[in-house]
Amino acid sequence: MISRRKIRELIVQFLYQWEMNKGVGLDNMLLDFWDFSPLDQKDKEAVEQWLKEIAEHKEAIEEKINSYVKNWSLDRLAPVDKCILILGIYEILYRKDIPPAVSINESVEIAKKYSTEESGKFVNGILDSVLKDSGRKAWMSCP
Repeated sequence: MISRRKIRELIVQFLYQWEMNKGVGLDNMLLDFWDFSPLDQKDKEAVEQWLKEIAEHKEAIEEKINSYVKNWSLDRLAPVDKCILILGIYEILYRKDIPPAVSINESVEIAKKYSTEESGKFVNGILDSVLKDSGRKAWMSCP
């Protein structure tokens, strides 16, 4: 089984591709995505489960991002930063099995790897605000 970090990185990569190909359905994007990111079936299922849940909540997550980004719109955000925020907010709000502090740290590290050092700080600030407003504790998880 692949690590959660690798799952997160694949999700950000997928979300980026999906963002660049607006109008293409999730299932069609997944078919194309797996051509370039081959995994065994069990790992694909794990990634796809997260992606389907993200897709289910994507509109609400994007509204949440809009509410925290002052004097900006989603269209002005760097696409990779937007994708990282979508993943991080999804984890904080919908993945009760993952402590929010872990989600924030992972998102910041992915931002540093795939975007910029400044993006890491930006992502940290937004996700920290989401966490505070969510009412969850940073190290709380509920299996």
